[in-house]
Amino acid sequence: MSDMPQLSKRERQIMDIIYAHGEATASKVLEAMPEDLSRAAVRTFLRILEEKGHLTHRQEGREYVFLPTQPRSQMGQSAIQRVVEVFFSGSLEQAVASYLADKENEIDPDELVKMAALIRQARRQGR
Repeated sequence: MSDMPQLSKRERQIMDIIYAHGEATASKVLEAMPEDLSRAAVRTFLRILEEKGHLTHRQEGREYVFLPTQPRSQMGQSAIQRVVEVFFSGSLEQAVASYLADKENEIDPDELVKMAALIRQARRQGR
């Protein structure tokens, strides 16, 4: 499991914005935030995300441009691992069963076929 600290709701929103743009200044993040935040609050969150190791920055003129330190897919894998560990005692089977049992989750039949293929592939690889 990743050693990266977990994200708060606001931190996730900011990371979503930065991932969507590839990089962003505090001004761009402020514009894209779904709720009103002050410029100072956005800068504070960006600093915290940098301290946690999720962001890095470069300076362009008078502004900092923030970039993610890891690809979005790697962050997603880490988040899934945490959810499975915390809520399902490390059981991927229980996590998937819980998701499939929820009637509100609409699952495309093609997606089920793809998941079955991934399971077969994992078995062939001895996992």
